[in-house]
Order: sequence, then C-alpha cells, then structure tokens
Amino acid sequence: MRPLRALLPYVAPYGRQVALALLLLLVAASATLTLPYAVKLLVDGGLAMPPGSELDERMRSIGEHFLLLFAVAVVLGVATAARFYMVSWIGERVTTDLRQAVYAHVLRQSPQFFETLKTGEVLSRLTTDTTVIQSAVGSSVSMGLRNMVLFAGGLTMLVSTTPRLMLSVAGIIVLFVLPAVLIGRRVRKLSRASQDRLADTSGIAGEILNAIPIVQSYTHEDGEAARFSVANEEAFATSIRRSGTRSAFTAFVIIGVFGSLLYGLYGGVQAVLLGEMSAGQLSQTALYVMLVAGSVAVLAEVWGDLLRAAGATERLLELLSSRSPIEEPAQPVVLPLPTGGLRVLFEKVAFAYPARPEQAVLQGLDLTIDAGQTVALVGPSGAGKTTVFQLLQRFYDVSDGAIRIDGVDLRQPRLAELRARIAVVPQEAVIFSGSIADNIRYGRPGASDQETRAAATAAFVDEFVQRLPEGYATLVGERGVRLSGGQRQRIAIARAILKDAPLLLLDEATSSLDAESERVVQAALQAAMRGRTTIVIAHRLATVQRADRIIVLEHGQLLDAGTHLQLVERGGLYARLAALQFSL
Repeated sequence: MRPLRALLPYVAPYGRQVALALLLLLVAASATLTLPYAVKLLVDGGLAMPPGSELDERMRSIGEHFLLLFAVAVVLGVATAARFYMVSWIGERVTTDLRQAVYAHVLRQSPQFFETLKTGEVLSRLTTDTTVIQSAVGSSVSMGLRNMVLFAGGLTMLVSTTPRLMLSVAGIIVLFVLPAVLIGRRVRKLSRASQDRLADTSGIAGEILNAIPIVQSYTHEDGEAARFSVANEEAFATSIRRSGTRSAFTAFVIIGVFGSLLYGLYGGVQAVLLGEMSAGQLSQTALYVMLVAGSVAVLAEVWGDLLRAAGATERLLELLSSRSPIEEPAQPVVLPLPTGGLRVLFEKVAFAYPARPEQAVLQGLDLTIDAGQTVALVGPSGAGKTTVFQLLQRFYDVSDGAIRIDGVDLRQPRLAELRARIAVVPQEAVIFSGSIADNIRYGRPGASDQETRAAATAAFVDEFVQRLPEGYATLVGERGVRLSGGQRQRIAIARAILKDAPLLLLDEATSSLDAESERVVQAALQAAMRGRTTIVIAHRLATVQRADRIIVLEHGQLLDAGTHLQLVERGGLYARLAALQFSL
C-alpha cells in the first residue's frame, strides 16, 4: 500500500470533505452495528416475554422494538447515501487534480523524455491508471474503511458478549494474516504488470492510428491488426493471472475467517442449549458473525482493488518523478528588451543527442548572426541544421561551448522568456483540432480578430479561407486533415507572423506550397523578416539566394559561409549542390 501514500498531498486540500465523509461513515457503521443489538432487544423483550404476559402488552412491546429498528434503518440509509456522495466527490476531485498534475508535468518535459516513452503509453497512464485510482479513492477506500469499522466493531461486540469463545476465534483468524499478506504482494506485482501490458496496446494503437494513410497505402492493415492482437493477448494473459491470484486470495480469506466465525457460532448454540446464553443473545451473536464475515469478504475484494490502484499509482509516480534535463535556472537572468532582431552567437558548440552520446552532431561550431540578418543553413541531411534550431529553443542543452542571445547564455533566462522571443515554422506544419482562427491565434492567444486577419492575409491564408462557407470559423479536424498540405503550411506561417517574435526560424517553410503560392508566401515572409533575425533551413537553394549569408554545414562543422555568389565562385560543397539543382 506504500505507493498510495503519494496520493495524500492530493487529498489533503479537501480535509473538511474527508472529515465529513469519515463522520458519515462512522454514523452508518454505528447504525449497522446497532441492528444486532436491536434484534436482541426484540427477541428477549418482545418475542421471549413470559407466557403469562398480556397479548396487548407483548404486541405494544414488539411494535416499539420494530419502530426502533426502523429508526436505525433510516439513520443507516441517510448516512450511507450522504457518505457515498461525499466519497464519490472526493474520488472525482482527487483524480481530476492528479490527472491535471501529471499532464502539466509531462508538458514541461524535454523532447528527450518522449524518445523513450511512447505517447500512447503516456495517454494510457493519464486515462486508464487514473480511472483505477478514482475507483479506489472514490469507492474502495470508503468501503474498506466502513468494513474495517464493522469488522472491528462486530468482533469487539462478539468478544464482549462471549469473551472466552471469541478470543479463541480471533486467535485462529490471526493465523491467516501472514499467508494473506504474501498473496497480496503477488497480486500487486501482477496488477502493475497488467497495467504495463495494457499501456503497450495503447502505445501501438496510438502510433498506428496517427499513420492510417501510410498503413493503408502499404496495405499493412492485417499485419498491424496482428501486431496489436499479440500485445492485446499478452495483456489479457497478464490480467487473467492477476485475476486468478486475486480470486485465490479472496477465497482464502473468506473461507478462513468465515470458518473461524462459524466455529464461534457453533459454540454459541451449545451455550444456549446449556442455558448459558439467551435466545436474544444468540440472535445477536449470529448477526454479528454475519456482519464480521460479510465485512471480511468485502475487505478481501477491496484489498485487491487497492493493490491494483497501488500498481497504477506507481506508474503515475514514475511520470511525476521524472525530471527534465532542461532545468529552469536557479537565478534567472532577464533578457534585454529587443530593439529589433536578436544577435545570436555560437561559441565552439559541441552536441550529441542523449540517445546517441557517441555520435557527435555538432563539433566546435563557431557562428555569429548579427541582429536583423537573414541567414540560411544549407548542407546534406545529418549536417546538424535542425539540431541548431532545437538548441536555440533549448529543447536540449549543448554538450560543450555556449549559445548566446544578445550576450546572454541560453541557460540563464527562464525558458518561457527565451521561447517567447522565437517564432518557428516547422517543415511539417502542426495543426490542432479547432477552427482556422484558433490555429492562427495559437501564436498569440490575446490577438484581436483584426490582427489575426492581417497575419492570415500576409501568409496568403485569406485567399483560400474566403472560399470556405464558414470562413475563419471552419473546423480543420484532427491534425488539420480537412486541409491540404499547402494550406496547413500557410496557417503555420500566419501563426509565426502573428507571434511577432524578434527571432524567426524557418525550417523549409514553403516546402508544401505550389509554385504560385510559394511566390506569394515568400514575399510575405520577406516582409515578416524585416527588422528581425531570421534563420532559414532550406534544401531548395533557390529559396535562399537572397539571404544575407549562407552557412554551409557538413558533419556538424561550419564548412563555408558567404553570399550565394561568393560560395558559387569558391566552388566546394555549396557550388556542387547549386550546380546540381540549377542544372535540372
């Protein structure tokens, strides 16, 4: 149960609700424990009255006792209903807070985090695991506490009424505790394994559903269904092992405790026959035995639920305990207010991705980009161009050297302040479900409709939006599936223009546009670049000929730098690439 202690900080803010739920639980449990005693009074005070008593007197006594039983039932019903509501509220509230905390924590992880953990598995932990915990906090814990009170109260009443007999029964029950604990540990391990296997299926499904066009174009539907089936069957087999062990645990506890209590009840019957106990006391004892046995049966079920919740909590704690290698500075430095573009400086930067530490991507890169300059990065695939963009946004930290913006090391300002000064247009445009206006306004959520429309017009978005019946309110679908590749790219450019950041990063920003749209958007981008520092990655050299400088990278090193004409005149890698492309 130790992992469940980690949920206490999420329960603590709702101490008053928890206290009220516990009070209602005690009231309901007390009413339940009162019922056997009320039945004893009914039997001994009404049904077992001396034969010479008047019938009217006996009927009146019986009626009074039944009224007492009804009053106890009313208290039990109201307290149970109120307890159920309060406990359900606490379970839903704690689960909502936990899910929010995990999601917010995951959003702040660096890309390195997602190199080792599939998105589908993260979603599984956010949904399936939190649902298991909600069931435990909102139901199982309450049922467990209630039945623990019933078990303790019932056993106490049994010991107080028939002490010699029930103390021996309690001793027998203790013998079952150690085996039950050992079986319970096995159930918890299998519960964790079951959740892991279920997460595997979610990971596979999430990956494939995001690539349906590719799967279908290569006719891999049957193969992917078979791969999912293997993972699904493994999850089923693990769940069955968990269920089998949990069933054995439940049977062991119920049979052991119930048998012990029946032994005690058998002794009570003998006491009545010997005249050592009244019929009412026997009725009371029988009902307390039923309460204790029933509470043990419920506790066995609840224990299994809590063990499963402990496994789910462990998986969520792994997410919450993960720490991004990209940490906020202890004493952040405030970046100077930008007066135009930013000055970018790479000082002997070396870098290797954490997943491939032996393979250097950048090696001693020295590069200066003055404020307001437009610089293009060219070179073969794997030269380190995209890595430069990732380091500038501090998705990773350099292995050696330093990167400075306006003289400040990237590791010194707050991440939010740094990234607020950078606008990015990636090669693969990222579009969110929602409207076209929502996607453009993602660059600056507080932008007015007029500002959003101006950015859209500059990026040539207005041209195709005007043909849509709902205009900027048109829903684009998940990942923008209702738009063409060129339309998605133009929305991404409009988003970057609206952000109005002093550093603009363009990664093949016009790669998905047709020739006519590219010409218009290039003109819009040229306008957006004025007064800003712009770094462009381009494989099509025709798009970077007008750059102030072109940086040629190869194997993570600066091979050459200059204007288009200077690099062509010098020969070398750029001249060969230019000759190859422009001769086509």
